Amino acid sequence: MKNMNIVSHEEEPFSLTNKGSLELFFLGVGSAFTKRNYQTNLMIVKGNDHVLVDCGTKCPQSFFELGVPVTEVRNLLITHSHADHIGGLEEVALMGRYMTKRKPVMVINETYQHILWDMSLRGGAGFNEEEAGDILGFNDFFDIIRPQWLPNYPRETFTANVGSINLKMMRTMHIPDSSQDWQSSFWSCGMVIDDRILFTSDTRYDPDLVLGYDEKFNFEVIFHDCQFFTGGVHASLEELKELPANIKKKMILTHYGDNWEQFEDSVKEYGFAGLGKQHVHYIFP
Repeated sequence: MKNMNIVSHEEEPFSLTNKGSLELFFLGVGSAFTKRNYQTNLMIVKGNDHVLVDCGTKCPQSFFELGVPVTEVRNLLITHSHADHIGGLEEVALMGRYMTKRKPVMVINETYQHILWDMSLRGGAGFNEEEAGDILGFNDFFDIIRPQWLPNYPRETFTANVGSINLKMMRTMHIPDSSQDWQSSFWSCGMVIDDRILFTSDTRYDPDLVLGYDEKFNFEVIFHDCQFFTGGVHASLEELKELPANIKKKMILTHYGDNWEQFEDSVKEYGFAGLGKQHVHYIFP
């Protein structure tokens, strides 16, 4: 990964702009219930453009600790509806409407917009105002960038541009634990960033996802969901070690538990690039 520079937050303060390089900055790298490294929410920055990928329960706190209000975030993309990915989103919505008077933009397709609003956000956001019997809707809180479907991809994939940042969102196999493929899974997605980087977000062990998209893009780095036990709805370290060596050497593991120190030696022994770090700049010139 010779084209990637890793810079600590102490060396370079967090900002929603940079000099033009593609930059990934994790607000957290932990799993849903971790306390030490918050939750795996990702900020993408490139020049004057940025996208926050997921906004979990700890995300606004992480922004606060970095000295940047979460209300400064102008663009969001949500990968799925677990609380570690949307738990801070109501705060963003309500603060935007009632404090800053400014709607953030969300990259979201029509299918997931209905899921996110009707099954999660509507109860806390929709009933704060009423006019002629009508309550608030998704469009009262967010402006929308509607991604476009891409043909001839290994699975359902959409694309959108946020300024200079290109995102390609593909369906993933996350929940329920009984689903056999992405088609029978509840809606969730990972993404390809600028045709250079794969970020899986949450997914079970799904070699076709990694190998199929790497064959198409030859990624510089892969940030992959990982847990330290096998079973449930996340890929495990023992499963991921079965991937080819050339894939593992560019794979950085995220969404892991608080007991990560116990597995550092195994991560190295199995040939992975390492564990993702919270509040670190991954910079791609």
